[in-house]
Amino acid sequence: MKRFVIIILALFPSFVFPQGYRIEFSSPALETKQYYIGQHFRDTFIICDSATANKQKLTFAGKQSLKTGVYALLDDKKKLVFDFMVDDSRKFTIAFDDKHTYAGMKVTGSKANSLMYEYMAKLDWANAQGKAINEKKKDPSQKATVNKELEQLTKTMKAFEEQYINNNKKYRFTQLVDMTMRVDVPNEIPAGSKDTNLQQWQAIYYRTHFWDRIDLTDHSLIYTPQLFDKMNYYFFGVLYYQDADTITHYAHRLLDKIVDDSVMLNYFLEFITPRYERSTKNIGWDQVFVNLVRDYYLAGHCPWATKANLLNKRQTVDFLSQSLIGAMGQELMMADTNQSSDPKDWISSHAFPQKYVILWFWDPDCNHCKKQTAELKVLYDSLSAVGNKIFEVYAVGYESDTRKWINYVDNNQLPFVNVGGPNVNIDYQEAYNVHGAPTMIILNADRQIIMNKTLPTKSILPFIEQYEKNHPEQANRAPSKWQIEGIRRAKIVDN
Repeated sequence: MKRFVIIILALFPSFVFPQGYRIEFSSPALETKQYYIGQHFRDTFIICDSATANKQKLTFAGKQSLKTGVYALLDDKKKLVFDFMVDDSRKFTIAFDDKHTYAGMKVTGSKANSLMYEYMAKLDWANAQGKAINEKKKDPSQKATVNKELEQLTKTMKAFEEQYINNNKKYRFTQLVDMTMRVDVPNEIPAGSKDTNLQQWQAIYYRTHFWDRIDLTDHSLIYTPQLFDKMNYYFFGVLYYQDADTITHYAHRLLDKIVDDSVMLNYFLEFITPRYERSTKNIGWDQVFVNLVRDYYLAGHCPWATKANLLNKRQTVDFLSQSLIGAMGQELMMADTNQSSDPKDWISSHAFPQKYVILWFWDPDCNHCKKQTAELKVLYDSLSAVGNKIFEVYAVGYESDTRKWINYVDNNQLPFVNVGGPNVNIDYQEAYNVHGAPTMIILNADRQIIMNKTLPTKSILPFIEQYEKNHPEQANRAPSKWQIEGIRRAKIVDN
């Protein structure tokens, strides 16, 4: 339940309670300084009140109402001390030890908080037990004992959770626990199913039923860490290694359920879309961003978005769409190190007899660029030496000082097709979303983009091998459209 980014907003007026509140904390750990009450909202806090500790006691009091939900005690730097509940009472006291352990929490005046800390203390106990049992794994002779003890611990906790939920259903925290219980995945594929791979079927079942326990019509959930943790884990844990189409599919399954609920839709979209947009390492996440923006923001489902915001998103989508995996790579025509101003002397990024083309945007002033360029040269030379150069490297000098770039190419005897300088047919930064150096784009035989992230040199051949396994039609494909032109220009580009 950790939160790191803090915002200060007015208290939202909903789920009101008729009386005011008085919440007291006491502990030898309380220092004479200011503390805050914050309500959870995504990975931030809404600051509700502040008070100064005096003689190891701290009191928050107000005439306004606090709505039911999960709150946090924050220190003077607005960092989390621990969570507490506002539920059955607005007037209660919590005493805690100097280590803030759940087992050490003593509550007066709120059964809801007593139950919450009881539950959290039990989880701490189970984690400690599990760690102690796993330590026995260091002794191979203890394997059977370890498995038996872990199995028993799992049964104990499952029985505890079931009893806890059944006995305390009226409390908000219990409802949140129930909401976040593990998905019960069947151990067998149902009879009559066409699926034969159990592990794959279970993974699909888990993704499909992940949200079954969540009441997405309950707006109060957006002020709980449980909904945030579940959202964050689903999109950036469960779906993390899936391709763009799969992520989009499951995002649609969830978001289409709340597409007419602007509160919930805002909660999800405003958190997940920026993370898909900003990722520079995860393959296909830019495609997910484009899909979600097109299908929700630009389709008119987001009334909170201003005209300026929508315009910005449309421009970003248009910009990113040019360099998405599967898009046709735009042909670059650039001068080589001779820097001819005559377009007839410029070299095409597409016109090579090699099946694949690696567009390599690099800067001789960039240490990472220089290191990977040297590694790329070793790979390139080794493939050339055995007559198996399946790709050409179209290396674009990302450097405004043309002489510095040319000198680096000459001094390091770079064997690539080295191009750069101001003589170019189009803006390659816009055409390929080049936001800095180094940037790698890989084109296939049809000169479609098949990779738009910078791979480590050692991963290039394994990537191409895997690509041809997934696209067998490409395995023996020659760059037919560009082959004749590539051969015609061979005397210019052959290294």
